[in-house]
Amino acid sequence: MLGRLGMEIVYAENGREGLEALEREKDIALVPMDVMMPEMDGYETLTAVRQTPAFAGLPIIALTAKAMPGDREKTIACGASDYVPKPVDVDRLLEVMRGRLAGERETGG
Repeated sequence: MLGRLGMEIVYAENGREGLEALEREKDIALVPMDVMMPEMDGYETLTAVRQTPAFAGLPIIALTAKAMPGDREKTIACGASDYVPKPVDVDRLLEVMRGRLAGERETGG
């Protein structure tokens, strides 16, 4: 969907591949990250990304279908910049992405 909107996409199947992509692709501006990934889930990946100083300010938007009470807080505590539940409301996702790319710091609901 993001590619159809003209965004350049770097795809990773799981957290390990995502970390490799961040190391390899130096111009990534934002990461929409599924929390429920195989091999290395979003919580582990968020923690690993935030432990790397070069990625400390990288906007990461957690996406999850598991929207249970406390999940949003857990993803933010692990390092997500924001949280968007699935099924994804495209307008909401784009609004959050625009805000993050513009440098807004407040987490939306």
